[in-house]
Amino acid sequence: MADKNQRFPSRMNRRNRSNSILNILIALVFGLILITVAFIIIGGGDDGGVEQETVTVSDEPAEVIVEEDSQEAAEEEQPEQTAGEETAEEEAAEEETVGGTITRKDSDDPLIEETVVNTSWEPIGTEQTGKHVSRYDGSSADWQEKLDAIAYATGLNANQMIVWMVENGGGPQQSVGVVSSADNTKHYRVYLQWVDGEGWKPEKMDVLTTAEGAY
Repeated sequence: MADKNQRFPSRMNRRNRSNSILNILIALVFGLILITVAFIIIGGGDDGGVEQETVTVSDEPAEVIVEEDSQEAAEEEQPEQTAGEETAEEEAAEEETVGGTITRKDSDDPLIEETVVNTSWEPIGTEQTGKHVSRYDGSSADWQEKLDAIAYATGLNANQMIVWMVENGGGPQQSVGVVSSADNTKHYRVYLQWVDGEGWKPEKMDVLTTAEGAY
């Protein structure tokens, strides 16, 4: 009986020892699982934070670059437009012609559309000799040469244009005439200067809105 009693405790001791080892192993495994889960959670949180920061940083430079490009493009276009406007104004003011330049100037006078000066205008020539005397008799050579000079400046036909007035232009060798086209749609006032031995020369021409009130 004594031997049987000794066998039972040893079996129980072995079972208790096995249970203790098993419990320790289970605790270790559970601990490892907790540690692994903790690393995953912590690591995942860090990754998410990094991704958020990266997106924020990448967005800001993109917006700045777009604004700079737009601003630079606007600055580059503006000088080109300004240069184009200045060129158009210069072309409107001055026109190159054979042997000279045509200058056109707007006027505040309601009768005058623009004043034209053509540096290529030349004296028209003359058949008169001796000391020149300006005449307004409507039949002399000097009178006809005045009309020829006016026609030369305006581009009208001297024999078909309407002559409203030709008179002294402020000096003995100066004259001014107001004429219209044959259909009375174009109106001009031409200032003439006498050049000895060469004849009457147009000095400037007013392009008129109407001949009425211009003389």
